[in-house]
Amino acid sequence: MEAYETEEQQVEAIKSWWKENGKAVVIGGVVGIGAILGWKYYQSSQITAKETASAAYERALTALQASGADAIESTQAFIDANKSSEYASLAALQLAKVQVEAGQLENALEQLNWVASNSKDESLTAMAQVRSARIQAEQDNFDAALATLANVKPASWAARVAELKGDIALRQGDIATARSAYTEALQAGMNQAVQMKLDDLAE
Repeated sequence: MEAYETEEQQVEAIKSWWKENGKAVVIGGVVGIGAILGWKYYQSSQITAKETASAAYERALTALQASGADAIESTQAFIDANKSSEYASLAALQLAKVQVEAGQLENALEQLNWVASNSKDESLTAMAQVRSARIQAEQDNFDAALATLANVKPASWAARVAELKGDIALRQGDIATARSAYTEALQAGMNQAVQMKLDDLAE
């Protein structure tokens, strides 16, 4: 009888607890399941969005390679529609290249500045900055070019930055600074072309 009373008390205790907490348990379970399903949906939508952006980027790039300056407008439309994606930065870099080839240097600078300001990838940012500096140097805007190069952070770009600083110094007639910059570029791991530039400045 004692065992029966204990079981009965346990059943009553469970009933009482469920009466007080059952609703919260059910709601918690539903919320938990909803959170899991919501997360899975979010992941799936993110994958779909990336695949869609990737396909659109391939189409934009193909058109740009095939048509050059004639595809500038459609490429810009892709960039505008995908500004939060790194595909937009990649497209802007390619568009800037086409604009440079078409002599549209200011437009190219706008694209490169946009990449430098918006890309979350530091390599793409550095690439845009170095290319911007090259254009500025071609425009004889040497101070602006050097200021742009000063913002390049990744160590992997140190050699390219030093070489370009050497090119700028050489165009300004500052042989000593050019020699120093080319030496720095070689020490940072630049190629034989820099060694040839340095050899040409031998005293």
